[in-house]
Amino acid sequence: MQDRKTLRRHAELLDAMAQRLSVDLEDAVFRGDLRPDEIADAVLRCADCPNPRHCAEWLLNHPRGAETTPQFCRNRAELERLRGGAGR
Repeated sequence: MQDRKTLRRHAELLDAMAQRLSVDLEDAVFRGDLRPDEIADAVLRCADCPNPRHCAEWLLNHPRGAETTPQFCRNRAELERLRGGAGR
């Protein structure tokens, strides 16, 4: 089980990644494209990443956004789905 500090850090990384990709997670929930439990699952996938420093560096190198989710991201499929506006 991850501790609160780790989960909070990975929630921040996930949110920052979504922002760089122009994905508004809260709006996706309101639209029905994403369930709150899916955000929790995404944070847990992120927290299982063996190299969060790589993500943090990528985020620093893409302050103005990015066209695609990096290959190493454990939430790549979900973020790309939300970027494409594919609903359920």
